[in-house]
Amino acid sequence: YIYLIKQPEDQYQVILEVKDNERAQPADLNNLYVRSNTGGSFSASGAGGGTIATTTGTAANLVPLRAVTSTKQIVGPQAVNHFNQFTSVTINFNLLPDVAIGDATKFIEDSFAQVHQQIPSVQATFQGEALVFRQLFKSLPMLLIAAIFVMYVILGILYESYVHPITVLFPAIVPAVVGGLFTLWVFGSSLSLYSVIGLFLLLGIVKKNGILVVDFALKRIDEGLSLREAIHEASLERFRPIMMTTLAALMGAVPLALGFGHDASARRPLGLVIVGGLIFSQMITLFVTPVIYLWLEWFQEHVLDRVPFLRSAHMHHQGEPKPSGDGEVREPMPAGAA
Repeated sequence: YIYLIKQPEDQYQVILEVKDNERAQPADLNNLYVRSNTGGSFSASGAGGGTIATTTGTAANLVPLRAVTSTKQIVGPQAVNHFNQFTSVTINFNLLPDVAIGDATKFIEDSFAQVHQQIPSVQATFQGEALVFRQLFKSLPMLLIAAIFVMYVILGILYESYVHPITVLFPAIVPAVVGGLFTLWVFGSSLSLYSVIGLFLLLGIVKKNGILVVDFALKRIDEGLSLREAIHEASLERFRPIMMTTLAALMGAVPLALGFGHDASARRPLGLVIVGGLIFSQMITLFVTPVIYLWLEWFQEHVLDRVPFLRSAHMHHQGEPKPSGDGEVREPMPAGAA
């Protein structure tokens, strides 16, 4: 460029060009002139947000471009692509059925490292799906931690407890993630963008098992039942809703896992993660949640409740009578009494 226009928010390069019809043939170079060292001058000034450039000189100070250049006709590309103002070449690649995009990008990086050692001026960068994949997996751990933390905070506010969110999240999320990844490995599928989306969907689906059980158990404790009786009754009473919701989500993901529909091969990892995660989580959550609930309630009562800041709002862990609104302690109403 011959000049740089600077604005408060951006800057623009001034590139001098000849009209298309005046530079179509090599002979058109005879009509181009350049200023010699002994004549002419150049000045630029800005006015009203624009720039005015002026050139002074005589024809005697102008040298034909043909006098200082030579032309040669060769075979070249019809267009020269640029990336970040550098000449660039785009190389596209497709994946074999058994090759993951992460393995492909790793192989390309290793191959380019050998080229870069021989030609240091050559640079390379990923674009398209490969770039999105790398950026996603670079931030994936933080995204998972942030999602789990947000769910923990919301459940903690809901239950007014530090331990009940762990009762809901831990028995559901860990088996679901392990089951989803194990299912991908069994069916020879790769960890792609769709499978990552499936993992995030699992975080929201599987935790409803613990929510149904814990919420029902807390209500029974407030009514006067002991911890063991409350969680046992909650597991029995909430078994049917848990199975219904799980089967509904499972049946919705089966067509994706089987590979039905247009572009099914790309979406199949999404279905595999959801189906495998739901099955593993369902088999484990129903048995592990009551145990973890009893352990964490014991920890809350004997450890955390001794610290005022960590004390739970549900203080009646062993079925003591619940205080009424006027401060009077009332015995729990027997079951079946009107």
